[in-house]
Amino acid sequence: MRFLILFAAMLAPASTLAECTVRSSDTTAALVELYTSEGCSSCPPADRWLSTFVNPLGTRRVVPLAFHVSYWDYIGWKDAYADERHTERQRALATATGARMVYTPQVMIAGRDFRGWTSERAVAEAIEAVNRQPARAQIEIVSRTPAEGGAAGVASVTLRPGVKADDVALLVAVTQNGLSSRVTAGENRGEKLSHSFAVRDFAVIRNLQGAFSFRPKPDWNLRQMSLVAFVQNLKTGEVLQALSAPLCRS
Repeated sequence: MRFLILFAAMLAPASTLAECTVRSSDTTAALVELYTSEGCSSCPPADRWLSTFVNPLGTRRVVPLAFHVSYWDYIGWKDAYADERHTERQRALATATGARMVYTPQVMIAGRDFRGWTSERAVAEAIEAVNRQPARAQIEIVSRTPAEGGAAGVASVTLRPGVKADDVALLVAVTQNGLSSRVTAGENRGEKLSHSFAVRDFAVIRNLQGAFSFRPKPDWNLRQMSLVAFVQNLKTGEVLQALSAPLCRS
């Protein structure tokens, strides 16, 4: 009997994993993207600035992301959170918005370059302007945390009547707070850098509905992680809606 009870307990986690459903609101959340690198000496102030969004505004008003890019890795320090896909995304957005170059630190709000991030007033006004817009899409995420960790689920989008689906895609990402690095080479040598909302993995769902699965990495801390989803016109860079929620936990 004891063996049967133990066997049943071992099976329970796989069969009783929690399932969480979150939906975006009727107003538009402001997607705030930071393109940054640990190899960039001017990036730490922007990293600290993005960290201020951890508490005050909440996920229904602003959805922060930090994409660590790879093109500064060659100057002496390899950013552990950099991903070539992040670099490709930044370059694709530059093309979509007519920019002539990419740079770090770059802040984008709602898919548009925003250079006023050092002004608290300018940031508040930009976010409020996005929030005043009625949502042109609703996002729903049904997620779970697999027994081995990470995140998996299904995300879907319902477009507002009259909104064309041409060139529109759903992007799902998993982000992590509480990260830090002791830099021993390059422009930030000797500095301890801290990061919030760092993108650890992401997927592009072009038909506005589909499954996602993110396998955990050794340094993932699920308690510090969130799922982010946003709807974007890949041809123009325009963001229609965004959503963020903590990882589903049993």
